[in-house]
Amino acid sequence: MQDEPDIDEFDDVEALQDRLATARAEVGKRIVGQREVLEQLFVCILADGNALLESNPGLGKTTMVRTVAEVTDLAFSRVQNTPDLMPSDITGTEIIRETETGREFVFEKGPIFANVVLADEINRATPKTQAALLEAMQERQVTAGGDTYSLPEPFFVLATQNPIDQGGTYALPEAQTDRFMLKLVVDYPEADEERDIVDLYTSGARQVPVEQVLTRAEIREAQDLVREVPIADDLRDRAIELVRATREAEAVEFGASPRASMALVVASKARAFLDGRNHVSAEDIEALAAPVLRHRIILDFRAERDGQTPDDVIESLLE
Repeated sequence: MQDEPDIDEFDDVEALQDRLATARAEVGKRIVGQREVLEQLFVCILADGNALLESNPGLGKTTMVRTVAEVTDLAFSRVQNTPDLMPSDITGTEIIRETETGREFVFEKGPIFANVVLADEINRATPKTQAALLEAMQERQVTAGGDTYSLPEPFFVLATQNPIDQGGTYALPEAQTDRFMLKLVVDYPEADEERDIVDLYTSGARQVPVEQVLTRAEIREAQDLVREVPIADDLRDRAIELVRATREAEAVEFGASPRASMALVVASKARAFLDGRNHVSAEDIEALAAPVLRHRIILDFRAERDGQTPDDVIESLLE
């Protein structure tokens, strides 16, 4: 059996890691604070995954995602989910077009055909539309009229949802939330950060300019290199044991699946690569445990009655 190539054997790895750091700095020109969320967003892209983002309105998540797409040369599209949104509104539909030889059916691609797709308020879409979006995420392709159309690469979906239960919403089933590698939580900024945000966007230009730092090809290269980042056997086993512990925790009714174990290992590799290291550390696993697991475990009624959250359970398992 041939040994896996060491990440140090690839050319210009450090240069690529430096450009990733520069890309994060470029996004920081528009996004004040939220360093942890921004780091996890880049981790998800490097790990070739999708993210579920939960926050209250007005915290800059659309600006953050659009800016990440700009600095990485990724095509961006945004879908505003509503109860009357149809699956074809996302994936595309066949239309009749007049040609020199007569009428013919032509597939009109929907907004899913982009590198970065922001699905705003996914819990406002009907289950049928949610399923169409998540199927495209899983298969990386769309089938229409008997033909299959591949989605562009790299491909990344960021779905947002409001944590406040409101009328006309449809919660994502557990089997569908499991398809998201990470669940990111954006909180309100600190007082000094909010002051900087107000100063930044109420004086001067309406939009702070940013530069393109990375290309799509470099993102694909980085995704391949992330898989080659080595992880020690004991750290790999620690990640697996943490996931398995969610299935036995007293406060948990349903624990995480093996998909969570894979996500935690790959995301830890991506964080190490993003940090400029060529190996995974215990800190990577601890930092990503909550984003990987918080949407994959269901608490029992006693834990919810006592006011516990998935993050509380994960923290106790880490300890």
